[in-house]
Amino acid sequence: MRAVIIGNGDIINYDYIKSKIQPGDFIICADGGYNHVKKMDIQPDVLIGDFDSAEGFENVEDRIQYPTRKDFTDGELAVKYAVEHGYSDIVLIAMTGDRADHTIADILLLGKCPNGVLIDDNNEIYLLKDSIEIRGEKGQTLSIIPINGNAEGITTQGLEYPLKDDTLYFADTRGISNIMTENNCTISLKKGMALVIKVEQI
Repeated sequence: MRAVIIGNGDIINYDYIKSKIQPGDFIICADGGYNHVKKMDIQPDVLIGDFDSAEGFENVEDRIQYPTRKDFTDGELAVKYAVEHGYSDIVLIAMTGDRADHTIADILLLGKCPNGVLIDDNNEIYLLKDSIEIRGEKGQTLSIIPINGNAEGITTQGLEYPLKDDTLYFADTRGISNIMTENNCTISLKKGMALVIKVEQI
């Protein structure tokens, strides 16, 4: 089973985002994410946060309320809840938007997920720690961006610009805008971490 965490970020195409949620997913709303699930006619399993953004949250029976003054964002509290309850596959939705600080912090929450993906209207974002298989479509754009230093020993299969035991250097843009040549591609590395971003819509 998967846990799907819905935050208070932007959703433009609700039908597209709803298509990414599967029957049986455990739905966690991080505060204002509750406003989004109501628009998608989805019943959340639990609501977590300080409830400064959720409208009508009193209707959710299973909710965990935190004080407004706290050391963690509502999104991180939701991820912590999912991990503590044994969910290894975690999908982050509506975690990007106008607030660059929240967007960057929420993308980095992938580092707290055993197996996570962040999905918005335009992208699927993964954290590459060792190896990963990305499913998509031939011709889709895919970027590899090192974080926390250089990404060393990268090998790819199924990309137009292949890498073989290569290094992508932190703050360089060499890994931007590769192209999938198959419906699946694999990426592995020996040292470091990188964000893998598959462009979904333009």
